[in-house]
Amino acid sequence: MKTETTPLSLGTENISKLLIKYALPAIVAMLATSLYNVTDSIFIGHGVGVDALSGLSITFPIMNLSVAFGTLIGVGAAALLSIRLGQKDYEAANYILANVVLLNIIIGILLSVPVLFFLDPILIFFGASPKTLPHAHDFMVIITIGNIITHTYMGLNALIRSEGYPKKAMIATIITILINLILNPLFIFKFDWGIRGSAFATVISQTLVLSWQVYFFTTKDSFMYFQKKFFSLKTNIIKGIFSIGLSPFILHVLSCVVIILINKNLSIYGGDLAVGAYGIVNRILFVLVMIVLGLNQGMQPIAGYNYGAGLYHRVTEVLKKTTIIAVGIMTLGSLITELFPQPVSSLFTSDRELIDVTSVGMRYVLMTYCLVGFQTVAITFFQSIGKAYISIILSLSRQAIILIPLLLIIPRYFGVTGVWLTMPIADFGAFIATIIVMHYQHKILKKME
Repeated sequence: MKTETTPLSLGTENISKLLIKYALPAIVAMLATSLYNVTDSIFIGHGVGVDALSGLSITFPIMNLSVAFGTLIGVGAAALLSIRLGQKDYEAANYILANVVLLNIIIGILLSVPVLFFLDPILIFFGASPKTLPHAHDFMVIITIGNIITHTYMGLNALIRSEGYPKKAMIATIITILINLILNPLFIFKFDWGIRGSAFATVISQTLVLSWQVYFFTTKDSFMYFQKKFFSLKTNIIKGIFSIGLSPFILHVLSCVVIILINKNLSIYGGDLAVGAYGIVNRILFVLVMIVLGLNQGMQPIAGYNYGAGLYHRVTEVLKKTTIIAVGIMTLGSLITELFPQPVSSLFTSDRELIDVTSVGMRYVLMTYCLVGFQTVAITFFQSIGKAYISIILSLSRQAIILIPLLLIIPRYFGVTGVWLTMPIADFGAFIATIIVMHYQHKILKKME
């Protein structure tokens, strides 16, 4: 059997080496994904126009909702798989693989059909104007039709990584992005398909790589592969996937609510230009978050396996090292955007007014973003060790408990500036809550050691 890092080595090999082996490919893959999203916005901003860029911002809530369901299954299944491999339960691993495919197909259909039927009213509710609605509609029709492909692609890649093939998962992501980067300018500039060209490029690239993923799981080169007898929905598997994946799911759903409130407030107090500015800022945030998520994906199988195997000192070690790196990444990102907001904004558009609005918003939003790395690691850590309820509490602390109430109150008094300010305030509040929770968890791990 060929593996890059066998599951057994997760409990014996040096933690720093394991973190490099697992996190580096995931970081590269996530960085490539985030850079694709950045270049995607650049192509749309320069190739279609400012209204299209604002229209793309309007679609973020629906796309976040789609990602929420994909994450519910993908993250939950990946963490559950790591724990089961740590317990040497290979039959459960095969059931997890089959249930990931079945769940993604079912949820993909249930999500896509109502969205397609009520797409325009949904987009208008999210803040679309007569100028931005056609662009948002054209983009989301294609993306929504491809939902099943996107979800299954995400889920299978998460399993490939957790099983011991982080490099293969990275290569799959990079190939998807390379195909996308080739098709995007071709469809937008050459074929003149506008924003639809970007959506087509996304779905086609994921379809091609999904074909390879399916082939990978039909061979016997892995610890699990497609077998007919495992293709039945198992209550205990679904419950395990959903309980672990519920925290990131809630986080993404709350993100949908947050983005809707932000877009609606910005539309009221700043117009389409402010909505477009948030779209650019959101892409920058996405780059930083995706890098840390890649790091977390590297931590997840290591923490999950060692927790399942009872090697708690190794769990503590990987948590500490991951946290230090994550905080460093977010701090660097905050410094760059605080010092050079206009050069960063000008990457996405040549519109002078949009650049100025984006630069102001960027400085507000990222002033405390160095604190987000710590909370992001903590949320993933509790998912990894099966304590989903703590992840849910930490997820709720920023979005539901702090940010949403702020968005309902502060913009009424401070307008556009108030919208921008709600985000750093929420980040600081969530940071304090995370410190308290992690302090108690550290004591528990020490006792278990």
